Amino acid sequence: MNAQAWAGIRPVVTKEPAESSGLADSVHASVRTVRIPLFAIVSGYWLYVTLSNVLYAKSMNTGLGAVAGMELFAPAAARIAQHLLLFPVLLLCYWGSVRTGWRPVWSKLLVQLPLAAAFGLLARPALELGNYLFLPAHDMLNSEPHGAMGWLTTTGLALWSASATNFLLQYGFGLALVTAFMVYQRFRDSELRVAAIEKAWTSARLAALRMQLSPHTLFNLLHVIRGQVAWDPRMAQTMIVQLADLLRRLLAAGEQDFSSLREEMQFVRLYLQLQQQRFIDRLTVELPADEQLPDLWVPSLILQPLAENAVVHGLARHDGPVGIRVEALIDDDTLVLRVRNDMALSSPVASAGIGVANVRERLTVHFPGAAQLGSAPDGSGHWTAEIRMPVLRTRPSGAVH
Repeated sequence: MNAQAWAGIRPVVTKEPAESSGLADSVHASVRTVRIPLFAIVSGYWLYVTLSNVLYAKSMNTGLGAVAGMELFAPAAARIAQHLLLFPVLLLCYWGSVRTGWRPVWSKLLVQLPLAAAFGLLARPALELGNYLFLPAHDMLNSEPHGAMGWLTTTGLALWSASATNFLLQYGFGLALVTAFMVYQRFRDSELRVAAIEKAWTSARLAALRMQLSPHTLFNLLHVIRGQVAWDPRMAQTMIVQLADLLRRLLAAGEQDFSSLREEMQFVRLYLQLQQQRFIDRLTVELPADEQLPDLWVPSLILQPLAENAVVHGLARHDGPVGIRVEALIDDDTLVLRVRNDMALSSPVASAGIGVANVRERLTVHFPGAAQLGSAPDGSGHWTAEIRMPVLRTRPSGAVH
């Protein structure tokens, strides 16, 4: 009976306009998860109240009863029976209190106060019923007050008032405990919902950043192939096949937050090979072999924008050869990804474009305060773009298989 009475308890959720069904489902799910711990809290609290009242009555009977020559308080069996009878009433009152809520305060008090008063007023009749159930007939004459109707006398009403006041305070302490637990549970659920929303927002932001790279890269590659169609149709056909492979990898990487370092380096290799087909006499590329790369994980498409910048800005403003070198090394617990290209000494320092800004923002999202991107000339005819980020030795959530 007690568990069934408690099963209906759920916190009050004020109606908000345009609430999503997902949020409502999460609230009802949280209610189901708190029933058992909340029932355990109330049970533990009421057990404490029972023991306290029984021990207090026993100590008073031992002290004052010896002086008066009679027991002034009901025996332990009757006291225990009283609290057992009141326990389901306590659960029902707390159930009604939690369902009612506290806002607005003044209107809700019209319900909360009668619940508390009803529980307090039932304490004395519960004790009389306990006396009737557990005491022999001749012992009931010595119990408080005498007779089944004794509690309606002046003395009995005074005792009833004192009992109601005592149990009203105990009811209030328990209700405060229940309310504090419900407030904590709602606060924790709110934190979980906020964390879930932040995670979803971060995922959407990263997906948008990755999708920003796809059309940007595709446009540049198509521009490269267009320049070869009239001059070398066979070369253009070969580049289209390479572009198809590159786009397949681009779409796969664009759907994931992380990919292996080898996959990322292979993507950069395919991209630079396409560029070499166009600038076969000018562009040389140096990349580490797959077996030289450590088994690490990096954000998807993190190197490609830097490689693209190296090609575009390295070939600008001069007709000489350009070398591009891509490196990956570990410095303590930091992974260093470096793209270095030759450049004309007269080339102005270009501002960060879409690709570099994209890389910097994704590093900020993935590794707040723990990763950085530097991109600047070294004064000797070379431009170096360097990423420093934490080493990821295990596959993060959302990584490419």
